[in-house]
Amino acid sequence: MHILKIIHGYPPIYNAGSEVYSQSVCNELSKRHKISVFTREENLYAPDFSIRHEKQSENLDLYIVNNPQGKDGYRHKEIDNIFAKLLKQLKPDIAYIGHLNHLSTGLIDELNRLKIPIVFMLHDYWLMCPRGQFLTRSIGKVNNFQVCNRQDDRKCACDCYEVYFSGKETEREQDIAAWSNWVNRRMIETKAINNKVDLFVVPARYLCNRFITDFGIPENKIIYLDYGFPTEYLQQTEKSQEKKNYTFGYIGTHIPAKGVNLLIEAFKKITQPATLKIFGRENGQSTKALKQMAESSQNPIEFCGEYVNKNLADTVFANVDCIVVPSIWAENSPLVIHEAQACKVPVITANYGGMCEYVNHKINGLLFEHRNINSLAEQMQWAIEHPEEMHSFGNRGYLYSKDGKVPDIETHCVELIKYFENVRTK
Repeated sequence: MHILKIIHGYPPIYNAGSEVYSQSVCNELSKRHKISVFTREENLYAPDFSIRHEKQSENLDLYIVNNPQGKDGYRHKEIDNIFAKLLKQLKPDIAYIGHLNHLSTGLIDELNRLKIPIVFMLHDYWLMCPRGQFLTRSIGKVNNFQVCNRQDDRKCACDCYEVYFSGKETEREQDIAAWSNWVNRRMIETKAINNKVDLFVVPARYLCNRFITDFGIPENKIIYLDYGFPTEYLQQTEKSQEKKNYTFGYIGTHIPAKGVNLLIEAFKKITQPATLKIFGRENGQSTKALKQMAESSQNPIEFCGEYVNKNLADTVFANVDCIVVPSIWAENSPLVIHEAQACKVPVITANYGGMCEYVNHKINGLLFEHRNINSLAEQMQWAIEHPEEMHSFGNRGYLYSKDGKVPDIETHCVELIKYFENVRTK
């Protein structure tokens, strides 16, 4: 089978969850199938919408389109045209979409035009939330990152697109009307995708329920399937002898949605000796601000930088006692939770969204009240005082298997191929 994978970023340029998952899937599927990846980069020094080809292996090719300016756009005719030409050249049997953000919703129409079946993995809320996370982006307000409970055109304009208003009070209603109209047209575009896709796949039941109830995807058109993982490099390792204090770890990007600032503030409340290690690619002024925040901690906070994913067990998990996932939005099925569980490391995370779907309190980790610094600090304090219990939580691992093992990528891809074959034969 020739599978076309569509994703808005691909390692090593982008290393967030959906991108890492995409790479794992493509590597595994390419052992038996031909894989072409259509993805994007942001090269400010190359022409917009130029495309380049990288051959990764005999059965795996990347086609990378340049889109450095299209952050809030959702349809780009130039990308659609490039994609249409590529489709005629590649002639794939099926498309497996991971994300259209930074690409174009028009890719769906080009696939439909050639009657290429589509399976769409929903990694977040981008189809039903213009910004993807139901997390507001306001300006000049006390808290610019509030959880949003629903999509509403005017609410979107005021809560997330006010950053583009002129700033003149006399023009405010005009700006609201203009952006409400933009959001409305954008939502008509994305809601139409429901009827253009053969099957939606989601890695969390929470996400599945929201897309059914809030976005209208028919129940017979959406299935739950958790992520799969290349478990050959996710094995339990001996703890580093250099580690002295109880050590918490954070893995992820240094952006507000991930709640790393909340973690630092919670850690600063801990009175007993402890260490916090923050792993992940540095992000300019955001990382600088986090480091300044960490300076007033009485316990050490170490910024450990980026890691190579295949070295995750030795670089990260061997050097921590616990992983904290403090995201302030409703994450779906965070890879880091599964990766930690594969290596028998307990997880502390929020009692919200898909995060608490994979961690049960005092069964395989701890839960704190979402976005509550004091609640997180209390759970971290409990972890320090109960290391044996935390160790047992880590040994429990993944909740949905008897042996605590996370789904492996090979089995995951076998399931995917079944779905691909089903939609091809409809």
